[in-house]
Amino acid sequence: MYAGCIYILLATGLNLIFGVMKVVNFAHGQLLMIGAYVTFTFFILSGFNPYVLLAASIPILILVGVTIERLCFRPILGTGKLNEIFISIGLIYILENVAALIWGDEWRVIHSPYEAITVTVGGLKIPVDYLIIIFTTVVILVGLYVFLKRTSLGRAMRATSQNRKGAMLMGINVEKMDMLSFGIGAGLAGAAGTLWVVSGQVFNPYMGSIPAIKAFAIVIIGGLGSIPGAIVGGLILGIAENFAIFTVGGAWKDAIAFIILIIVLIVRPTGLFGEKGE
Repeated sequence: MYAGCIYILLATGLNLIFGVMKVVNFAHGQLLMIGAYVTFTFFILSGFNPYVLLAASIPILILVGVTIERLCFRPILGTGKLNEIFISIGLIYILENVAALIWGDEWRVIHSPYEAITVTVGGLKIPVDYLIIIFTTVVILVGLYVFLKRTSLGRAMRATSQNRKGAMLMGINVEKMDMLSFGIGAGLAGAAGTLWVVSGQVFNPYMGSIPAIKAFAIVIIGGLGSIPGAIVGGLILGIAENFAIFTVGGAWKDAIAFIILIIVLIVRPTGLFGEKGE
């Protein structure tokens, strides 16, 4: 289930960016990787509880996201999907190599202070870290929901997502909404990176591709641009991965996302929450 929470945050950020900008960022998994290294660096320097370091990784990744949107995607927005694809693929190699230069390319791991603590729920022993990860994910998603529904900026982002030209006619600065959506999407990826680290999983500069592929699968399963779809899709994938590990072995863990993806596309090509075509 904790893996599903990480996928939900990653896919929600990806969907937020696509919903507002209609841009598919293939380097989104590398933002998770940067978030993992930011957490690792602050943990080594400060020794703080790694969960507290969400307060560092999210703002830093928001700034990284805003910078990427300004320098890379803004100049080519609307010039064709092929340009967007090549920009994002180029970013994958740039971010991976920059991370390797800064932190090295060896595998890293840090340990949560609660890794040896479990609680019994319904006869099952559940690691405290899993419960904290689930709770943290819920808090972040509720905060995102309140922002999108209850604030003027959030409503402007939703308006831009629904009708970009109409939003411009109503006086909304859609370029600002693009910057904001990309920054928040990157911040969610940074949060996913922090939770990846505190869950005890190893990481290196090249680990972002598999989480990104799974996030794309979740987005397609849930429906392009649908944040509820990303949440449901992430839960489905997390549960399915655990089921696969216990039934057919860990070798099927990464394949299960694509089995579910194929089934959903056959049954409902627009995704579970996607709008039906004309």
